[in-house]
Amino acid sequence: MPGVRSVCVYCGSAAGARPEYRAAAQELGHAFAAEGIRLVYGGAHVGLMGAVADAALAAGGHVTGFIPQHLVDREVAHRGLSELYVVRDMHERKHSMAEQADAFLALPGGYGTLDELCEVLGWAQLGLHRKPIILLDVARYWQPFLSMLDHAVQEGFLKKANRESALCAGTVREAITMLRHF
Repeated sequence: MPGVRSVCVYCGSAAGARPEYRAAAQELGHAFAAEGIRLVYGGAHVGLMGAVADAALAAGGHVTGFIPQHLVDREVAHRGLSELYVVRDMHERKHSMAEQADAFLALPGGYGTLDELCEVLGWAQLGLHRKPIILLDVARYWQPFLSMLDHAVQEGFLKKANRESALCAGTVREAITMLRHF
């Protein structure tokens, strides 16, 4: 896949209420391994984070995790990764993951996922990167967020060109195609 060799995945440390979320995370991990894409993520073994990492590893993929020491102390670090970097704090984690990625992809998640996603969208708006940002819309999870972005455009707080930075894929295969053609 020309240009995209490493993708930062943001996703929940919980599995979520629907089995489709875990299934999509596992499918994504397998697809990354099959495509030779290195997974960069938050370094935990729990929730969707653990599911995507475990699937990529099981399929022979390369997985790099970045996790702050306070989460290592809470025993959520994934000990079976290709590479695990323990960092000072969440700010260093987000910065390190972004530096290592050619693209960003968000699976369903909570505050942490939203924080990470909004930060890279903001960085794109400021011209700090030109990397693709894809929301994998499993079970229409991202529709309320995308509606909020559309509302921000309508209300004059977000330019249409910046709204278009948030790409949406309905399936893992569609996300891979988007990465391939970005």
